[in-house]
Amino acid sequence: MNGKERFLTALSGGQPDRVPVWELAFNEESIIKIGRLFTDDVPAVKLVHQMTLDEKLRLLDLLFMVARRLELDALTSIHLYTREPVDEKHIKDAWGRVLYVDREGDGIPVEGPIAGPGDLKKLKIARPQESEFLMLMLSREKLGQDVAHVFHMTGPFRESWAMLGGMQKLLYFYVEDPAFVKDLARICTDYILETINRAIGLGADAIALVSDLAHNYATMMSPAHYEEYLYPYHREINDFVHKRGLKVIKHSDGKLWRIMDRMADAGFDGMHPIQPQCMDIAEAKARYGKIFCLLGNIDCEILLPFGTEEEVDEAVKKTIAVAAPGGGYIISSSNTIHPGCKGENYVALVKAARKYGKYPIAGTA
Repeated sequence: MNGKERFLTALSGGQPDRVPVWELAFNEESIIKIGRLFTDDVPAVKLVHQMTLDEKLRLLDLLFMVARRLELDALTSIHLYTREPVDEKHIKDAWGRVLYVDREGDGIPVEGPIAGPGDLKKLKIARPQESEFLMLMLSREKLGQDVAHVFHMTGPFRESWAMLGGMQKLLYFYVEDPAFVKDLARICTDYILETINRAIGLGADAIALVSDLAHNYATMMSPAHYEEYLYPYHREINDFVHKRGLKVIKHSDGKLWRIMDRMADAGFDGMHPIQPQCMDIAEAKARYGKIFCLLGNIDCEILLPFGTEEEVDEAVKKTIAVAAPGGGYIISSSNTIHPGCKGENYVALVKAARKYGKYPIAGTA
């Protein structure tokens, strides 16, 4: 099997020849850290919004080299929202949302273009631009068809609260103005569908729908609120993607048990990352292994930043033993490879996956 076949087989719940290796994302600094293990020709550490186009292309070339050297089975291409600088710490996107850029390069919405229902008619509707798919186009060109190309798209929950400049503001309207919440979700979902459709047309093989719905103790909204304000839009997005022959991975950190059944009903094919601080992957396998492909679970909070390569090897061995039997498991970190992760530990993760991930998995038929 090649990487694409391996990845899509597992994402479909099947058993490939070995456990596929994938990551939701690599941060700019983490790409350089891992790249330095293979070459001295690496760019200076900068965040994407600080880079020239040539520097961005050089960073992407380094990531593609890492993917080839490590023989990753799939690579995620980020939706590169059109953004312009506001100051050293803030950027503004095409919707007019102001985002604070943290040290990992994540844009955190802090000011939205609307404050409430009265502003909705004045909202300037953004449309995806060709430049926003640069990473996907280059990934397909550089890595070819033997690797699965996953497109990273923000989900309707985060898109909605970003319009208001804060999650708590959206949750307030869950109670105070349900009709406004649904109108806003409609606008955001239409944008998501248009963007995904463009990505599929450019050769994406799978979609990762990304927005956190939980923290370490519980979901951010009640099951009833998930049912009313998110389930219909998740279902619509999944149906849209499935009709085009692709599958959808749902990413959310946190403790998701209370809404997992309805997320299954919504049609998600994969669940990432089964965060080890609050979800046990053996339990997830037992309860949902025939419904979802499970992805992730290798701790990037403590293990990958501070552990030894031997500890990473042992964690991968144990995780594969409980999550991979029968198929339907793709190994990755428990979120992303961020700047705190040691490059050596990520390489150790990949090597251990190859060592222990060949089917049949040890101890299984």
